[in-house]
Amino acid sequence: MIKAGIIGATGYTGVELIRILSRHPEVELVGLTSQTYSQQRFDSVFPSTGGFSEAVLEVQDTQSLAERCDVIFTALPHGVSMEVVQDMAAAGKKVIDLGADYRFDDIKTYEEWYKVTHKTPDLAARSVYGLPEINRKLILEADIIGNPGCYPTSIILGLAPLLKNGMVKTDTVIADSKSGVSGGGRGLNLAFHYAECNENFKAYNIGGHRHTPEIEQELSKLAGTGVTISFTPHLVPMTRGILSTIYASLVNSYSTDELLELYKNFYSEEFFVRVHPRGQYPQTKWVYGSNFCDIGLTVDSRTGRVVVVSTIDNLVKGASGQAVQNMNLMFGLNEKTGLDYVPVFP
Repeated sequence: MIKAGIIGATGYTGVELIRILSRHPEVELVGLTSQTYSQQRFDSVFPSTGGFSEAVLEVQDTQSLAERCDVIFTALPHGVSMEVVQDMAAAGKKVIDLGADYRFDDIKTYEEWYKVTHKTPDLAARSVYGLPEINRKLILEADIIGNPGCYPTSIILGLAPLLKNGMVKTDTVIADSKSGVSGGGRGLNLAFHYAECNENFKAYNIGGHRHTPEIEQELSKLAGTGVTISFTPHLVPMTRGILSTIYASLVNSYSTDELLELYKNFYSEEFFVRVHPRGQYPQTKWVYGSNFCDIGLTVDSRTGRVVVVSTIDNLVKGASGQAVQNMNLMFGLNEKTGLDYVPVFP
């Protein structure tokens, strides 16, 4: 059994990790930490887990966790994971960081966008961006994973076949993305109060969202050249889900059927990416509670653009499910283990 620990177990991504790992046949959860709820039973804080977790939440002690765990999930805000990752790496443990600290190839880019000095650039240099459908071979050999952001996951998977095959103009990409409120985390924030977000729909961080350089970094690798993207996130009054509508100008004339065939071939071996048939565009309800990314597309021949619709559950494929998929690869398991279930509907 893989002995796993979660640092930051009572945020939304931590709770989602426990939901997934509680049914994982190869994992034993041996350490859950929380600053707010330490010394309380997890199922008393989250009664939904009754019968699945009797663990008592601990104060963070990296030395103790390192002695008990084979892998650590860090579900912490950016800038907070570095010392934990440093301690775990020194102890020879595998780490999957669900924050932003280990997603960037260029530390200066991270520091510019997140306004934090990176304390472990040597570890960042050996970390792997944990998008399995793109970086599977690297993940298999990795000991530190920078788990991708939720918006980037939907956009990168939505564009990968086009950019890998040089089929769109790289300076024309626009991503218009909408996210449920859980993407803002469990902390108190006026923007996420019921009266503020219910019956409301808004764009935010226009032209300056911190996921922008992460998206551009990975899209540029796929394209083999620099990609600049216009990315606008929106907050939708629902709990879970991301839907990204992505636009790009085609370099040649292609039909919808030709591009759908390209996508089906590109993702033919990928269980967690489902390409929908012509005229069918995915909805957030179709992936709710699951690790799937659903994709549909059409060619707008009038404008010469392709329009791609990509949906994920922001807490699963956009965070905790993808982290478990990465863990499975790192430990030589079938990556579907613990994740191969049908989405919740309705």
